Amino acid sequence: MTHRYHQHLTFPRQDVWDWHTRPGAVTRLTPGFSLLSVAAEASSLKNGTTVLSLPGRIPGLREWQALHQPADFVDGHVFVDECANSPLRQITHWRHTHAFHDDNTATTPGTLLTDTVEGSAPAALLDRVFHYRHRQLAADLAHRARVGDASATGHHTVAVTGATGLVGTRLVALLRSLGHTVVPLSRAPIPHEPDARVWTPGNPSPDLLTDVDTVVHLAGAGIAGRFTEKHKAAVRDSRIGPTWRLAELAAATDGVQAFICASAVGFYGHSRAGRVNERAGAGEGFLADVVSEWENACGPAANADRRVVNVRTGLVMAGGSPLLTALGASSRLGGGVLGSGRQHFPWISVDDLVDVYVRAILDDGVSGPVNAVGPQMITNADFTATLADLQRVRIPLSLPVPAAAPALLLGVQGAEELALADQNVAPSVLETLGHTFRHPTLRAALVHELGLPDE
Repeated sequence: MTHRYHQHLTFPRQDVWDWHTRPGAVTRLTPGFSLLSVAAEASSLKNGTTVLSLPGRIPGLREWQALHQPADFVDGHVFVDECANSPLRQITHWRHTHAFHDDNTATTPGTLLTDTVEGSAPAALLDRVFHYRHRQLAADLAHRARVGDASATGHHTVAVTGATGLVGTRLVALLRSLGHTVVPLSRAPIPHEPDARVWTPGNPSPDLLTDVDTVVHLAGAGIAGRFTEKHKAAVRDSRIGPTWRLAELAAATDGVQAFICASAVGFYGHSRAGRVNERAGAGEGFLADVVSEWENACGPAANADRRVVNVRTGLVMAGGSPLLTALGASSRLGGGVLGSGRQHFPWISVDDLVDVYVRAILDDGVSGPVNAVGPQMITNADFTATLADLQRVRIPLSLPVPAAAPALLLGVQGAEELALADQNVAPSVLETLGHTFRHPTLRAALVHELGLPDE
């Protein structure tokens, strides 16, 4: 079976081709909802091999090897990959031809990109994948035109903790596609990552940040979970001490200019119905206390005149993530609003969050707290209705989830500070900077992350 997808892009063919040759391109084009992850990218579009990790643990079905075909390669115009490993090669008969043509039909010269996929992949899944790929490619090219690549902005060498996580994976790929060098910091070696350095959070090596100019610190234990004393200790201890020691190292290392640290809108507490921006003080509750300490742990870097940015992140909308997967499943089963549904829902798309980090890296004018939330403020009821509509939920009765229900999973405190939190947070710093959001509305973000057609 043959499937063909066309995309018109308002960028010159050579620019579109060059983007595909850069490290990070495959990761940027792989949708989260596919549950695939990129284990290794091809070193060459002519004859390299991309390795994708597959979900599940079935022997022989743990990875997909996409071998590029040198006989079909035409520099600047065509590259082809085929599934090369058994038994997937025999099952899928996969062959993907990427063809780039000059498109002179518009006033501004552009590119016609044609993807031809041969094999047994179901059309419904391929359609979703290419809805995502088309939007992602156009948005990444527009982002590069807007912020400039390394040749225009100056080259950065960025050390990233949490580089293999939900946000880190996408950030590393985007930075590399812009021509910057990324040094992943990990507690253990990362396969296929020759630039990775082993990071011991409790006692980082004195030379860990050698030749690095920017540190992005994303690592920390997941906040979601039942708020037992053990869980709360893990949340706190994985953030405060490691951040302080990494900030001390950034302060002591010549050449480090910026220390950019993840943070959370939990800083404002779980009950902030009135609109708040970055000038507001900390709220009340466990998470507010932890986030305050977390940001204060960046002090050694700030005291050494390193530029410090605290990215206060909202609820991240990412296809395939535990959060969106759980909310989507609840919606399909007829689950309605949580509690009253009137609580504010500070969301951001994963790509907009990654763009905020890129902005913080490249823009020397960004410092201090930055609220990484979308510009459209919604309530839990708004979110629930939007997701149900996009998933074509047609259950006559959308049952509200009583406030007591989340407490069964998260505990009373966890439910209060996570599931039922009311946080009306404004991205004031980003708006003042004239920052461009890829997904200014929740609906646009969900359409993209779920691989739905443009509306």
